[in-house]
Amino acid sequence: MIAHVFHRWERRLASSATNRVARPFEWGLEWLADQHLPDGDPSEAFQRWGEATIPRSDEFYAVTPADDYALDGDRLTFTSAIETPHRVNNTAHARLFRDSPGRRRRAVLVLPQWNSDAEGHVGLCRLLNRFGLTALRLSLPYHDERMPPELSRADYIVSANIGRTAQVCRQAVLDARRAIAWLRADGYESIGILGTSLGSCLSMLTTAHEPLVKAAALNHISPYFADVVWDGLSTMHVRETLEGNVTLDELRRMWLPISPLPFLERARGRALLLVYALYDLTFPVGLSRMLVNEFRRRDIDHQLTILPCGHYSTGVTPFKYMDGFALCRFLSRSL
Repeated sequence: MIAHVFHRWERRLASSATNRVARPFEWGLEWLADQHLPDGDPSEAFQRWGEATIPRSDEFYAVTPADDYALDGDRLTFTSAIETPHRVNNTAHARLFRDSPGRRRRAVLVLPQWNSDAEGHVGLCRLLNRFGLTALRLSLPYHDERMPPELSRADYIVSANIGRTAQVCRQAVLDARRAIAWLRADGYESIGILGTSLGSCLSMLTTAHEPLVKAAALNHISPYFADVVWDGLSTMHVRETLEGNVTLDELRRMWLPISPLPFLERARGRALLLVYALYDLTFPVGLSRMLVNEFRRRDIDHQLTILPCGHYSTGVTPFKYMDGFALCRFLSRSL
């Protein structure tokens, strides 16, 4: 009965977004022009590329610090490591919330959820300050200031365009690594990362490839990128155009390089917090439990928090306070 109540609430909260667009299916081969994709059938080419990229992920996620970091007040900008066709998206934007102007030891990079606006997670950043942590909130590609005028939602980071989704998620990870490099250069010695929903997936990928990350708080979790898009409440409009062009098994192999599961061993030795919501329809709870069980099976040390709510209701009182406190307490203790 409780699950039924929460599921109805989740669907009502999700339906408040009335600007979702079911965009056409596209392979998007041109978005991965810097990658070696096998010739032939695009489906086979993407699947083979996805599987072949895992053992060379150090190359796929390799990045150097930016040479044009600019801090103006609390706003940090720098050039993204990936150049996309949309000029406005090629500059990364972040907002800095310092714990104390004269104390620079512990900092957390914050990656908000999909379609978060510029104010998303600002309250969480200020809560991190209360725990003695500096927060750097990074806008994801194609979000807020990085969104081209033809968009009203951040469709280009998660869509039925296979190559674009992979490349733009990769861009987010490279932006995160450049932001972490700036934090280290600015004097921060102990650096963590906090990501929610899509930001959680990107945070796990960043943690797996960025040695400077000491602790990661992953808020809403899944082992596979494709499965969330296929089965999640928030991405039903994306599945609408995927289905009939690819199967879930095919899509899972295509998007392996942007999925957490292949990289769990690379996170071993870091402080890890896994958070999922008991009545989540967007990151279905079965997927979250699958990832937790994989951490346990591999005996990778982690902490676990289970929220008694759903995905959207995590942002509603009192659940947002429960979630925020768990995330901030973990990072404060781990850093």
